[in-house]
Amino acid sequence: MTQQAIETVAVIGGGTAGWMAAAALARKLRGTVRITLVESAEIGTVGVGEATIPPIVDFNTFLGIDETAFIQATQASFKLGIELRDWGAPGDRYLHPFGRYGLDFEGASFHQHWLRQRELGDPGTLDEYCLPAAAARAGKFFRPVKDTRNILSMLAYAFHFDASRYAAFLRAYAEERGVVRQEGKIVEVVQRPLDGFIEGVRLESGEVIEADLFVDCTGFRGLLIEQTLEAGFEDWSHWLPCDRAVAVPSQNVGPPEPYTRSTAQRAGWRWRIPLQHRTGNGYVHCSQFISEDEATADLLAGLDGEALAEPRMLRFKTGRRRKSWIRNCVAIGLASGFLEPLESTSIHMIQTGIFRLLALFPDRTFDPVLAEEYNRQAANEYARLRDFVILHYHATTRSDSPLWDHVRTMEIPETLQRKLALFRSQGRFFREDEELFSETSWVAVMMGQGVMPRAYDPVAAAHDPEAMRQRMERFRHAVAHAAAEMPTHQAFIDRYCKAPPV
Repeated sequence: MTQQAIETVAVIGGGTAGWMAAAALARKLRGTVRITLVESAEIGTVGVGEATIPPIVDFNTFLGIDETAFIQATQASFKLGIELRDWGAPGDRYLHPFGRYGLDFEGASFHQHWLRQRELGDPGTLDEYCLPAAAARAGKFFRPVKDTRNILSMLAYAFHFDASRYAAFLRAYAEERGVVRQEGKIVEVVQRPLDGFIEGVRLESGEVIEADLFVDCTGFRGLLIEQTLEAGFEDWSHWLPCDRAVAVPSQNVGPPEPYTRSTAQRAGWRWRIPLQHRTGNGYVHCSQFISEDEATADLLAGLDGEALAEPRMLRFKTGRRRKSWIRNCVAIGLASGFLEPLESTSIHMIQTGIFRLLALFPDRTFDPVLAEEYNRQAANEYARLRDFVILHYHATTRSDSPLWDHVRTMEIPETLQRKLALFRSQGRFFREDEELFSETSWVAVMMGQGVMPRAYDPVAAAHDPEAMRQRMERFRHAVAHAAAEMPTHQAFIDRYCKAPPV
């Protein structure tokens, strides 16, 4: 058996995607491959991805990063979930928490027992049975413990951080492990005449950076995967019509909340992301229903604190490349596809693209089977995330603007139709293809926006209702007690990981 090992990798593009990829490759390959990252200071990065979901903890752990050092370097705060305001109807408010609701009892999901108790009386809100939700509502935080007998083991968290600082942090990490950064603007992509494989990229200086494997982290433009290899693009804007985002940082006006806030607006939605040194704000909107100037004015008018910079407008189209791996090129991050940041999946998609590449890492033969499997998994992942984001828009009673009329009445993907029909029947839910979001996430959004089952799982009715009521009540009290005993989010940061002043 002859192994033709990869000897050189070129990561094209910096920013969060490029430096996450370079850092992970350096960690995994441990000096056996020469890694070069090519980026130009003249080409900006998107740089507004400041909210994450719990798997980012796994990525940092994989790199062996000290969490306190990371938090201090990126001015990070902790995140226990996402609060969604005005999505089901104006005035509504619910939390999509990390972690889970209660415990599954006697062969039925916890929310099935909750539905039964709700029919029999008032079991309290679902949030009262979820420790991350209770802590978020109270402005509290504590790290989870490993002992599964302790209710604190049910905590799950992510971060709000400065994406530009995270990229700089990972650059230092990667360069310490041998990654070479090459400054330069690419003027030509050189391909092999016979098979179209990429041989190298030519810089303005005339230098050519050659490699066996190329990782395209060039953002929306997809310099390699699209402009050179013509991957094609699957447009999802008929389901997710928002195509603009205006972003601006503002001064903090109080302690940072341990959750992201998303507030539906007449032509899209606003985000509010509290970091240690500032608050990130943005308005994702549809240019068909509001002008860029109007969206910017609405964003600035709604800031809690003084703006710290000029608003920045981003233009995008929701969808994915038809192929993320072609020949010897793999696209990571925005070069591979884009879903608006409603559920903070942008950085996660970088992470899963990287881990997928590491799991299917090729040799110089570039067996097509590897690319086919990579593309199959990527397509499935994007489709499942797409459906989850569409759910937020479609499951609404809002009729106060053209955008909400459109998304409320539009035809949705068949895969989402099936999920909604199954849940409306008896509250059932099944994950597909190892999809990211759990049963808790889907239940939170569906029930939070008024999608309620007509009945509950008959298995939940097979148990003594009073015994189940007492069992649930004990759990609810345990959640309330644990949340009450936690320090405030700000107190935890001050004690364990406060960043130096900017």
